[in-house]
Amino acid sequence: MIQSRTLRVDYGKMTRVVYVVGTELNVDLNRGAPPSSKFCSVKASPNVHWSIGSVSPKPFHLCPISLTENSVLSITMSSASEEENDSKLSIWYYNENKVKLGDAILHLTAVEISLDVDADRDGVVEKNNPNKGSWKWGPGGHGAIVLVNCDCERTYWKKPDTEQNFISKLSDLKDMSLMVLRTKGPAKLPDGYKLTMHISQGDAEGIRVYRFEKEVGKPNYTVDNYPLFLDSRYLSKQVTYLGGAREVNFYVEGLRFLDKDFNGLITINLSLLEPISKSVPETPIFSDKVLFRVAPWIMTPNTLLPEEVFVCSTSDNSKFLEEIKNFVAKSGYKLKICQEYVNRGDRWIQDEMEFGYIDSPHQQFPVVLDSPRDRKLMDFPFYELLGPDFGYVTRVAERQDVSSLDSFGNLEVSPPVTVNGKNYPLGRILIGVAFPTATGGRNMTKVVQDFLWAQKVQDPIALFSDWLRVGHIDEFMTFVPAPDRKGFRLLLASPDAAYKLFKGLQKDGHGQAKLFEGLENQETITVDEILNDEDLQAENNYAQSCIDWNRDLLKRELGLDDEDIIDVPVLFKTDPRQNRAEAYYPDLVNMIVLGKNLGIPKPFGPKVNGRCVLEAEMCSLMEGLGLSCTFIDDFASYHKKLGEVHCGSNVRREVFDFKWWNLEM
Repeated sequence: MIQSRTLRVDYGKMTRVVYVVGTELNVDLNRGAPPSSKFCSVKASPNVHWSIGSVSPKPFHLCPISLTENSVLSITMSSASEEENDSKLSIWYYNENKVKLGDAILHLTAVEISLDVDADRDGVVEKNNPNKGSWKWGPGGHGAIVLVNCDCERTYWKKPDTEQNFISKLSDLKDMSLMVLRTKGPAKLPDGYKLTMHISQGDAEGIRVYRFEKEVGKPNYTVDNYPLFLDSRYLSKQVTYLGGAREVNFYVEGLRFLDKDFNGLITINLSLLEPISKSVPETPIFSDKVLFRVAPWIMTPNTLLPEEVFVCSTSDNSKFLEEIKNFVAKSGYKLKICQEYVNRGDRWIQDEMEFGYIDSPHQQFPVVLDSPRDRKLMDFPFYELLGPDFGYVTRVAERQDVSSLDSFGNLEVSPPVTVNGKNYPLGRILIGVAFPTATGGRNMTKVVQDFLWAQKVQDPIALFSDWLRVGHIDEFMTFVPAPDRKGFRLLLASPDAAYKLFKGLQKDGHGQAKLFEGLENQETITVDEILNDEDLQAENNYAQSCIDWNRDLLKRELGLDDEDIIDVPVLFKTDPRQNRAEAYYPDLVNMIVLGKNLGIPKPFGPKVNGRCVLEAEMCSLMEGLGLSCTFIDDFASYHKKLGEVHCGSNVRREVFDFKWWNLEM
């Protein structure tokens, strides 16, 4: 839609006007006409185009035209002026006898002005895209994108770049979105006219704007060439009009992620101001605007290939660490070990953080979400991971609000799914909470939930995990890649599957086979003893009912069929002090997935012909999907401390090929 403005023109006067190419000037001919005027005529320079209703210039354009109550003169110009006031338009007024009563003269200066962004998301800032001021999702959509500048260009005295209002290194510019002011016109604007750029106070909480300035006497392209231009202290500033055909680069920096009180949309405005007199402020005669959407934080599922594996070294996990090293090396990936002087004995690296990333057409980098659990690993994400092109974000909760459910073994994401015709190409976030009817149950803290829901592109699902002593969803579920169907399988812990397996052993005469053989300080127990324990059966019936609740929810919310789910034999026992469940033997679903290689807790199950039947069953279930099983002994150093392989490891993965802005919302 063409931007138009009303122009006041009085007879007997000469009016100087600045016109912006691409807009329209409208003159109410009656309002500025001499009394008794009945006709008018118009004469204009060749590059000035005009019309009055359906009447436009003709060879005899000075022939009087009848004035009506609604006579409006529309004026446009096709190109920028080379000099001030180099175009002219005259309006002559006549009485009913077509005698001239007076005239009005306009001296016109045309300028081209556009504030431009990458509205078509191709990595290039195009000129005057008609959709630059709005946002539309989808592959045919539009709207510019800005990243939260949450990495740190420095490798010492770290803090996210968002916490400093200056550019410390030129490399920081690539984390920002380019915005270009393009102008064309005479060497200078007529006296008193100004260009200003401005943002609202609310939007200033979400962005800062830097400007490129070439300073005389200083080397080009140093950080001094990029001073701060707009932020919460400077909401509006004049932009120097440079004359001729010029481009001025601005760099937009995102400051905050989407959240409950922030939808991620940011507007930057440009206005041309016209002077009225020295005693009153200038008034806007033209405005342009661009809109940015802040990129969301995106999680990565098990089905994406690993980039780097993380694990802690502690005083008592050397056996586990050695087996993890071998497994990661065999799988062909990098391993980063968090040493004890950093982790201070906190081995639960999965619980401390969740890896994700942010993405735009011009830049992409990983971002770690630091959990509010804040135990002895609390410094690792910030001091060890934050750096150039590696971002950091956290949500701080009141200490009394934080529970075990705020550890990120309780935060997972599904592979891409389609549910009732709706596509989720980035999967769906999964969290564990208390059962809806529970009183006094534990929940993931509100600030973290608000953050996750606000990202929009991985629409979260709340599962029931408070039935577990630790309370993490990774204790009863995980995803593994698959070559068929939806490209993955959901693995669910299943007491029913375990009892079925053990009953089969008993039936085949192996009731005296023992669990936990070969483990120090651990009593063995036979299959018969397990099957004869009525209390244990009741506890597992309850565990199965909780898992079945989640099974039905996941089928519904992820569009899964029973064929997409594999039941894994896992037994639970109830801690009498909390009346919540924990794994009876190492929890087979609490695994690490590295491509087609699975690092699974060694279950120390009953043996038949020298082979653990739980391992054999797991191999049978997984190898049909082309997956290789490696069993890792985590019994003493993790299982006995209420965690397993997944809890004690973390994986940064490749990003999705799919671009989040192409989502159909």
